Amino acid sequence: MAENETVKIKNIKIKVNGKETKAPEGINLIDAAELAGVHIPNLCYLKGLKGIGACRLCLVEVEGMKAPLTACTTKAKDGMSIITGSEKIDEVRKFVIDLILSMHPLDCMTCTKAGVCNLQQYAYDMGIKESSFTRKKNGYPTDEANPFIKRDPEYCVLCGRCVRVCKSQGTNVLEFMGRGVGSKVMTADDKPLQESGCTFCGSCVDVCPVNSLLEADRWRKGREWDYEAVKSTCMLCGNGCEINVSTKDGRVMKVNAAAVEGSAGRYICAYGRFGFDCIEAGFRATAPMKRVGGELKETTWEDAIQTVAEKLKAAGKDAGIITTAGMLNEDALTLKKMAVAANIINVDSTASLYSNAATLGSGGADLESADLFVVIDLYPDQHKRVLPGIDALIRKRIGAGAKLIVINGSGSSLSEAATVNMTGDEAGSLKSLVKAVIEKGLNGNKELAHAVSGAAQSEEAGQAAALFAGAENPVVLTSPAMYNAASNLGLLKGSVVSVPLESNAKGFAAMGIPAGGKSYSEMLSGGMKVLYVVGEVPLNTRPETDFLVVQGSHMTELAKQADVVLPAAAYLESDGTIMDYLGRTRDICKAVEPAGEAKPHRTIFAQVAKAMGAEIKEAIASETAEKLAATLKPASQFRPFERESGFNVAPQEMMESLNASIINGSRLLWLKEAKVQA
Repeated sequence: MAENETVKIKNIKIKVNGKETKAPEGINLIDAAELAGVHIPNLCYLKGLKGIGACRLCLVEVEGMKAPLTACTTKAKDGMSIITGSEKIDEVRKFVIDLILSMHPLDCMTCTKAGVCNLQQYAYDMGIKESSFTRKKNGYPTDEANPFIKRDPEYCVLCGRCVRVCKSQGTNVLEFMGRGVGSKVMTADDKPLQESGCTFCGSCVDVCPVNSLLEADRWRKGREWDYEAVKSTCMLCGNGCEINVSTKDGRVMKVNAAAVEGSAGRYICAYGRFGFDCIEAGFRATAPMKRVGGELKETTWEDAIQTVAEKLKAAGKDAGIITTAGMLNEDALTLKKMAVAANIINVDSTASLYSNAATLGSGGADLESADLFVVIDLYPDQHKRVLPGIDALIRKRIGAGAKLIVINGSGSSLSEAATVNMTGDEAGSLKSLVKAVIEKGLNGNKELAHAVSGAAQSEEAGQAAALFAGAENPVVLTSPAMYNAASNLGLLKGSVVSVPLESNAKGFAAMGIPAGGKSYSEMLSGGMKVLYVVGEVPLNTRPETDFLVVQGSHMTELAKQADVVLPAAAYLESDGTIMDYLGRTRDICKAVEPAGEAKPHRTIFAQVAKAMGAEIKEAIASETAEKLAATLKPASQFRPFERESGFNVAPQEMMESLNASIINGSRLLWLKEAKVQA
């Protein structure tokens, strides 16, 4: 399928409660009715996963059928007429809710999920105050031995949503035990979550319709109606997952995956869901600091800015700026403006450790409709929290019928789910695959065909080529180091996406941050009279420099060794945009105000520039949008089958270093100290 080609879905006509509506062919009746503005009660159904008809609440009458059908398992057909409510159906639904309530704690007045509990809502709609059945209590213990997720089986309604979402993303931690009303959702051997292989992603929390699965710290921290919700994007790794941030009284109370209610289509990892504690960590940088008499002491913003400006001016060409690529486009562009205005030529980011502008690619691809994934030199892993969202997405697509080819130098967690694994030299494996694909009739250009003519062949290459040739929408996901080589597959069919480790590496390239003078590594090697470090770079020891400036949100080990510390707004305390790995512009929305005297990065850059005698304006979204639109074009010609040299970063160690403050300043530290490989 061509990159811009879309699949045409046939619309059919159906009647819902006598009202005619259009719906995509093959959609189930719950979703079809929703398009007509009609809600069919359900507890077990999850959008994005196949219906199982377990709760029996979604029964509907279909014209021409003798008995009611479960709407979650019945596909809409052209001309079908359904009735979503009748005396008979309402009676069945009321019986189901009545029975569930007989085994459910009726503590709605103090229940954290009050107001968003599906069971409570249905009981209200049906006018059921108490169960007419004899009250039952299983006496199952609560699993609350971890600081993330509280699991209380007493509230469980056996809908199976948690089990199914856990299976769909390949973690397979939860399962049913027993049958009938005595059933229980449990881990293997009923172990606590931290001993079960749980990744603490919290997907189960998002889909639970009642109070059985909940964030561990939610008790008496507000109900849903107390919160102000902000939709944003996680910036803790290259995935850039969508999130909903809930705040109360100026504090972040919880973070959830930004999904449609009742959907299994979104994912965030433990870092993104539970790492927000870091913004209230005891080692936040909340005031400017300056080294006086060998000690860092609080000072004024004016003094700190003036000191930094004077040092940068005096250093001239021996001044350097290094930054992470996990900052906003607006911050990056303002930094670029400051550097140009102040004639600072040595500016680079951590992205140069694993990529450059030529290896970041365009990114466009429709992953949700991919029927084949080719993963090259990439090691996404939910347990290690390295691009975990990609790992989860691929596993979900495999569950829906997609295939997977893994081409890595060594095995990875995704290898177990792959249809074909090609290990060893990635460039050699790619050449073999391209040659086998061309031989199956997908002709590349002459230069490409000539380049692979002498490639060795293997059984794995033949199997992979058959999958690739037969796929309608193959998507290649590759590390930047292998992007140029992997882009040759895109000349044959499908899309090729370069996946960086940091959330805004592509945005940084578009803003012009890649080194024009000395590189990140060269600046750390010495020779800089002044080194200006922005964000949490993977560095704990002071580099060889006469004067060190650290601008960041936390008093890291490096900040403690600085001559001046400039407190910056933390994650969730600033707004702007990023460009994700798929080349999409994503909004970052401020959820809370910066702590203490901290300021957004771009504000600090503008003030430093002004103190150096250069008036610049803080970049705004319209400026960054122009630059994003004018860069990152897809590869359109043959590239040599070679690995980009100089990129030798260990992904897990890199991600842990970049997120050190988030890990050490939040409950995530428990995972590290408890040695939970989650």
